[in-house]
Amino acid sequence: MGQSAFSSCLVKLTHLDSNGQASMVDVSHKPVVLRTAVARGEIRLQKATLALIQSDKIAKGNVLATARIAGIQAAKKTGELIPLCHPLPLTHCEVNFEFPKTRDRIVITASAKIAAQTGIEMEALTAVSVAALTIYDMCKAVDKRMTIGAIKLFSKTKQPLTI
Repeated sequence: MGQSAFSSCLVKLTHLDSNGQASMVDVSHKPVVLRTAVARGEIRLQKATLALIQSDKIAKGNVLATARIAGIQAAKKTGELIPLCHPLPLTHCEVNFEFPKTRDRIVITASAKIAAQTGIEMEALTAVSVAALTIYDMCKAVDKRMTIGAIKLFSKTKQPLTI
């Protein structure tokens, strides 16, 4: 990549200052709007592991309840986990689980909502990631082949606030 192409890329990256140094974006000039985001990901596992989870027979306890709480807690702490994310006061977050007919994975969906000047996709993505990691941690003794992946932003919306 040539120097001019590299320089033009730097201009587009909002977390870099004019010297190319990492910097938190100043959002003080932006209006407060209602923001929502939905993220999804999955943890692939053995069918027997899914059966143990659904029958609440994992030794560490209720996997899905624990993963749901972990995901919500993580969303609330995203600003502490990701260095340049703004700390945001979430107004809502939920984490849900689906079990495809293939019974070889758990699909994790997280939604988050806020009235703020910035956000909310990192919070939804963080919720999915930590929920998946919690499932992995709670089931690693019975399934050494689990994999986490396909984590992505599914949707993001912004609406003006009406008072």
